[in-house]
Amino acid sequence: VDVVALFLGESYHPGGADLTRRLADALSLHAGERVLDVAAGIGTTALLLAAERDVDVLGVDLGANQVARALARAEAAGLGERARFEVGDAERLPVEDGAFDAVVCECAFCTFPDKATAATELARVIGSGGRVGITDVWLDPGRLDPELAGLAGRVACVADARPIDETRATLEAAGLRVEHVERHDQALLATIEQVETRLRALRLLDLPILRALDLRRGIELTRRVADVVTRGDAGYMLLVATKT
Repeated sequence: VDVVALFLGESYHPGGADLTRRLADALSLHAGERVLDVAAGIGTTALLLAAERDVDVLGVDLGANQVARALARAEAAGLGERARFEVGDAERLPVEDGAFDAVVCECAFCTFPDKATAATELARVIGSGGRVGITDVWLDPGRLDPELAGLAGRVACVADARPIDETRATLEAAGLRVEHVERHDQALLATIEQVETRLRALRLLDLPILRALDLRRGIELTRRVADVVTRGDAGYMLLVATKT
């Protein structure tokens, strides 16, 4: 978590708080609604929604350390009553059917091993007319070179990203009607460039936390991922769907 924060700051996803606000607008979130944040990380999205939209948010994340940090941040921000966090798997969400008005999932759907099951879970936990909002990497996997399709690509969150139409089809097969899609490819490119800039700066330092990392190799890989985005074979999307 600390290494990731060095590269990405607290947002952990392209577009940062501005894109989260855009997602909230696209979902028409309003005060008092119940929102589930899937793969909530350290709670950045959930806390923003609780503070600015006055919604009640439950954040679920697979990492116990992430959840502990999110809980601490919520208490420190005075949001402990409106933002709660639990350990949970996106493919087996620990909540009841129809318990939420909306679900958000930022920069994580592409990492779920079984996307069809995850989509079914997103649909299960909202009531009729409930909304699902996703921001995520999209990718044409046929244009990805073998190395980026392996571990290096998984670290960069591109190896198992799917085309927009395929993600749409996965959600619709789960009973969700995709109503709105936006492209925010430049946000992904800006994040990649930020990571590269920080990698270059960190090479000049001798931080213990970074001694096990090959920063030169990291710089090379960020450039290769940037090339994929620049040539139009990957990008970032915002997608809103409604339960039918």
